[in-house]
Amino acid sequence: MSNPLLDFSALPAFDRITPSDVAPALDTLLARANQALETVTAPQFPARWSAIAAVLDVATEQLGRSWGVVSHLNSVADTPELRAAYNEALPRVTEFWTRLGADERLYAKYKAIDPATLNDEQRQALKNAVRNFVLSGAELTGAAKERFAQIQERQAELAQKFSENTLDATDAYSYYARADELHGVPADVQQAALEAARAEGKDGYKLILKMPCYLPVMQFAASSTLRETLYHAHVTRASDQSTGDAAQYDNTALIQQILALRQEEAHLLGYANFGEVSVVPKMAESADEVITFLRDLATRARPYAEKDVADLRAFAAESLALPNPQPWDWPYVAEKLKEARYAFSEQEIKQYFTAPKVLAGLFKIIETLFEVAIRPDHAPVWHPAVQFYRIERGGELVGQFYLDQPARTGKRGGAWMDDMRTRWLRPDTGVLQTPVAHLVCNFASGVDGKPALLTHDDVITLFHEFGHGLHHMLTQVNERDVSGIGGVEWDAVELPSQFMENFCWEWDVLQHMTAHVETDEPLPRALFDKMLAAKNFQSGMQTLRQIEFSLFDMLLHTAHNPAHDFMPLLTQVRDEVAVLQPPAFSRTMHTFSHIFAGGYAAGYYSYKWAEVLSADAYAAFEETIGADGAPNADTGRRYRQTILEAGGSRPAMESFKAFRGREPSLDALLRHQGMA
Repeated sequence: MSNPLLDFSALPAFDRITPSDVAPALDTLLARANQALETVTAPQFPARWSAIAAVLDVATEQLGRSWGVVSHLNSVADTPELRAAYNEALPRVTEFWTRLGADERLYAKYKAIDPATLNDEQRQALKNAVRNFVLSGAELTGAAKERFAQIQERQAELAQKFSENTLDATDAYSYYARADELHGVPADVQQAALEAARAEGKDGYKLILKMPCYLPVMQFAASSTLRETLYHAHVTRASDQSTGDAAQYDNTALIQQILALRQEEAHLLGYANFGEVSVVPKMAESADEVITFLRDLATRARPYAEKDVADLRAFAAESLALPNPQPWDWPYVAEKLKEARYAFSEQEIKQYFTAPKVLAGLFKIIETLFEVAIRPDHAPVWHPAVQFYRIERGGELVGQFYLDQPARTGKRGGAWMDDMRTRWLRPDTGVLQTPVAHLVCNFASGVDGKPALLTHDDVITLFHEFGHGLHHMLTQVNERDVSGIGGVEWDAVELPSQFMENFCWEWDVLQHMTAHVETDEPLPRALFDKMLAAKNFQSGMQTLRQIEFSLFDMLLHTAHNPAHDFMPLLTQVRDEVAVLQPPAFSRTMHTFSHIFAGGYAAGYYSYKWAEVLSADAYAAFEETIGADGAPNADTGRRYRQTILEAGGSRPAMESFKAFRGREPSLDALLRHQGMA
C-alpha cells in the first residue's frame, strides 16, 4: 500500500499512518525539497517570485505538511514507536529547514527579485523572507554558519526532550485517594477518578496532574493535606525537586543548554542577547519597550492585586479558620470567597455548560458575526473523540477544521490551534487551496453516559482557540507565506483569539449555549449576573501573574547569564511583581513549555500586548451593540475584512488602524478587567 504521508490529494489518512511510514516519507520529501533548492539556486534560474514558488515552495509545502502531520500526532497520540520515529527524523528535518533559511544562493535570488513585478501580498511576503534570511544566518559564512546550523539542530532536540519530560512527568504521577479524602470534590471528578482506578484494577480514586482532575481538587477538596500532596507533585514536575522515578524527567540541564544556545545564536547574528533577536519580527520596537510596558501595567495593577490578597487573607481567617494560608490553600480560599461573595460556585455553573450545547452556541455566534455556515464533515481522524467540520460562505468551501476536545494519556496538556494546510493559490496547479486547522483542548470527558461538562474557563479556552482558527481559516489572502496567521507578528497573533473570549461574557451569546445537564434548562439570568459580577474577581492578581511570567521570560533572554542558575532571577522578578510568593521548592518554570518548547521565547509578553489590542477591538462592538443586545453585523463584517481576512498581508498595526481608525489604547483593557 502506498505511503499515506506522501498522498496530498486529500486530507491526511490519520487512520492509516503508522510510525514506520515516517522515515521513508521523509526520505522522499527531503530529496524532492533538496532537488528543488538546487534547481532554483542554479545561476540560470530566473529571479522571479512565481518561478521560485512553482518549484521550491511546492516541494517545501509538501514537506511541511507531512512533517506537520507527524508532529501533530506526536502531540495528540504519543506512543513509544511514534516518539522514536519522530525523534529519529527531527534532526534531518531541522537540518534541512536551517540550511534552506541560511542558503546564501537563495537569499541572493530573493534579493534580486524586482518588487515592482509583485502584487501587495507578494511584496509583504518578500520583505518578510529577506528579513528571515538574515535572522536565519544567511549572511554568516564559514565556521559561524556551520555553528549556527548546529545550534538550530541542537535546540530542536532539546525543545523536544523538554516537551517529552513535561508530558512524561505529568503522566507518571498518580495518587490513589480514599473516599473520605475527597470531601468537597465535584461528583463528576470523583466518578472519573473512581473509573480510572477501577480500569487499573485498583482500589480508591485515581487522582492525576492533568487539569480536568488537578484544578477541581485544588479548588474544592476540603482536605488541605490532599491539596498539599497534589500541589507539591504539580509544581515540582520535571525538576530537580522531583523524587523517586520522576527524577529522570528533570528539565534543569535542558533549560540551561537552551538558554546558552539562544545567547550564542544572538551573538552570531550580531545582537547583544536573544531578546533583541526575538523582537525583530514583532510589533514591539525593542526589548526595553516590552519591559517598560510590562512594568507600567504592573504598577497600574498592583493596588488591585494587593486588595485581592487582603480580601483572601481576611476571608480565610474569619470564615475558614485559616489564619496563615499556604500556597496550596489559595485556590480553595479563592473559590470559597467567590461562592460567599457572589453566591455561586464553578460547580453550579458547570452543570449548564455541556460540550455539545457550548459548541452549538459558539458556531451560532461565528455564523452570525462572520456570515459563514459551519457544517459537520467527514475525514479520517486519529481518535474516535475527534470531530471534523467545514466552513462555507454562500455554499462555497472556506475552510475545514478538526476539533479534539478531551484530555487523555499520551496527549500533551494545554490547548492550541495548528495550521494543517494554508490557503494558497497554488503556483503548480493554479487551484485555490483552502485552509485546514487543528483545534486541540484538554477538557474532562463525560461520565455515566452524560455529555462532557465544561467550566466557564473551558468555554473561554474553546472560544480562544477558535479565534486563532478563524484567523487561519477566514483569510482571503492567496499568498501562502502571508495567508491566515502566516507572517502575522507574533505579538499580534493573539488578537483574534483573545477577542473571541469577550463573547463568553455576553448574555445574548451565553443563553444560546447553555442547557442544564439534568433538566435542559438554560442558564438563569440571575446566575449569569452573579458570574458577571465575579468576572474581575482577582483580576489584579491574575494580571500580575501574567506579568511575572512575561517579565521573567524577557529578562531571562536579555539580562541573565545562562551559565548561572535562573532561580535567583525568578525570585527577583517575584519580589518586584508578585503579591503571593510560592514556596522555595516550587519549580513551575521547569514545565514552562511556551518559552522552552513552544515558540514564545522572549515573547510571552505577547499575551498581554495582544490583550490591549483585543480589548480595544472589542470595544468597537460595545460601541455599536444593538438594542436587542446582539453584536452589530456591520462591525462584525468590518472586523472580518480588516483583521481576519487580511492575515499577514500587511503589518498588524495597519490592520488594527483600518478597523479602529486609530492606534490602540490601554484604556479598554483596564476597563474590561475592572482596573480603570
